[in-house]
Amino acid sequence: MSVSVIEQAKIQAQVLVPLVKALQAELGEARANALVRNTLGDLYRGFGEEFWKARNKDKNDADLGQAVASAFRTYARDGALEYDVIEQTQDAFAFDVKRCAYAEFYKALGEPELGFLMVCTADFATAEGFGPDVRLTRTQTIMQGADHCDFRYRRDTAGAG
Repeated sequence: MSVSVIEQAKIQAQVLVPLVKALQAELGEARANALVRNTLGDLYRGFGEEFWKARNKDKNDADLGQAVASAFRTYARDGALEYDVIEQTQDAFAFDVKRCAYAEFYKALGEPELGFLMVCTADFATAEGFGPDVRLTRTQTIMQGADHCDFRYRRDTAGAG
């Protein structure tokens, strides 16, 4: 059985939290955070590209709603996320996360800012990997103190890409 994403995040945090804190002390918070954001962004964008290609091998007009729903079931495994689907169509997947074990974990560590940096910002880079016509908007996160995260994935049907 493979390790769930939440368990992977907890394992990675054992190394990444002290490393990022050391980088912040050495380089300053803004510079260190930019370095981490850019490095992880490249990594997660690549994950998004791989996922999208594997999911849509022979199709150009993949079902965005089905694809993102599938991806979030992976992130939600082992009770990591509880969410309500607002809309799921060929060109959209909108949902609100009501409970987030990632946020609970980083808050218990006393490091919600690092959790946002290392977990939440990855969502946008991953979405970029889905292609130039896919947009993610999110105005709030549990990690930053909101009562829910509002994910809105949409395909730009005006012809981007």
